[in-house]
Amino acid sequence: MGRLAGKTALILGASSVDNMGQHIARRLMVEGAKVMVSGRKADVLEAFAGATGCLWAPCDLTDPGSVEALVDAAGSRLGGIDIAVNATGWGLLKPFLDTTGEELDGMIALQFAGPFRLYQALVRKMARSRGGRGGSIIQISSATATIMLNDHAAYMGTKAGTDHVIRCVANEFGLEGIRANSISPGLTDTPMNADAKQVPGLFEAFLPGYPLGRWGTSDDVAAAVVFLAEDECFMTGENLQVNGGLTLRRNPRPDEIAASIAAASSSPRGA
Repeated sequence: MGRLAGKTALILGASSVDNMGQHIARRLMVEGAKVMVSGRKADVLEAFAGATGCLWAPCDLTDPGSVEALVDAAGSRLGGIDIAVNATGWGLLKPFLDTTGEELDGMIALQFAGPFRLYQALVRKMARSRGGRGGSIIQISSATATIMLNDHAAYMGTKAGTDHVIRCVANEFGLEGIRANSISPGLTDTPMNADAKQVPGLFEAFLPGYPLGRWGTSDDVAAAVVFLAEDECFMTGENLQVNGGLTLRRNPRPDEIAASIAAASSSPRGA
């Protein structure tokens, strides 16, 4: 019997092929949970659901009506929501002074206002006083909400903001049976970072910051999700740094990244 047998789970941010949301969904299904995945790309969701046997529903996290409709649909089709994971994100890398108002508004809508409304809808559905059975809300955050990385201010700020909202949910609704926590990966080999990984030496520049000696994977994050989703988890309002110890050290400086790229490009392998 899996560790989440009999549980139901809603996962947002699973509409890119083999992304972190999909890895999390697969792991929760292996552990026995009944899963619904969601995101903006209906064709990807439908294909994933067909291949794995989970449920799916579209959702635009920046649209309040879409969020409410998703949570209602998940509650109905799953028979309640025990676990909710928000793995949505936009990896905007843009110098601080060059970040446009449109980009900032888009980042806030996706990575702060959208999650805020999602938590509200989930609490209404999960709270014991409203007929729910409690459960676990899990936000996928980032190590950069804690440590610095140049050209990432809008991303970092909105992720840090949702971490604090998660703490508020944990503090206010614990007696409703709701636990709320964040998970902060570091550099992770995901489709969102596929273009960056193609740059020789870029990923390698980050390795000295990892005491465990490797980059993270989506499966590392999925394992942490399972831990936070279990009833035995006596934890709420926390931010798990699932990043191989990166926050003990730091991300590389721009000059270190440039030097690593230059060295890789000049080597026989990088040429």
